[in-house]
Amino acid sequence: MNKDTVFLRQAQSKDLDALKQLLDRCYRQAEGWTNEADLVAGIRTTKAELAVVIADPKHYIFVYPKTNTGDREGQETGELLGCIAVDINSNVPSGDNAYIGMFAVHPELQGEGVGNVILQAAETFASRHLQGNKRQSAAQTSRLTMSILSHRPELLAYYERRGYKLTGVSMPFPEDGNNGEPKRKDLQLLELEKLSLPLAEL
Repeated sequence: MNKDTVFLRQAQSKDLDALKQLLDRCYRQAEGWTNEADLVAGIRTTKAELAVVIADPKHYIFVYPKTNTGDREGQETGELLGCIAVDINSNVPSGDNAYIGMFAVHPELQGEGVGNVILQAAETFASRHLQGNKRQSAAQTSRLTMSILSHRPELLAYYERRGYKLTGVSMPFPEDGNNGEPKRKDLQLLELEKLSLPLAEL
């Protein structure tokens, strides 16, 4: 398996267990370079939360399923190798935008370009979806946003290389326990943004 065999499909309710397992492993266990184990303990999400997202018509979760042949033609094994979510927000006064989150790549595939393929696919989907809206002209750009934890300079650098910039907007990491328990009091969620290309240029 490598970046050339990556394919995505929309998540279904049958994926709930595997999706939660992938997110908890990638975010909360000390595996791979993208984990947050030093900053946040506990779960990354709940199955109930994922079920709500999957059922939301404006929120898309895409998954990269493992198959017995390693490509799209094979039979799915039930394990997920990657995922990413796109939340379409078309009622923002300043123009349409999309929020990208729940981005995860199986630790054993990190560093092989798989994440780049998944992120680019999500960005293209979001841009086409937003700019296909009849309320928007072809020359108007769309805004892609995401949040990352503070104290993650290597992750910030990764997204900056892909055209994202800090907006200056931040918020304290939530302490309601639904997405884990912060290990330091000064932990923040930092907003990043990227302006997508006009539809005619995609």
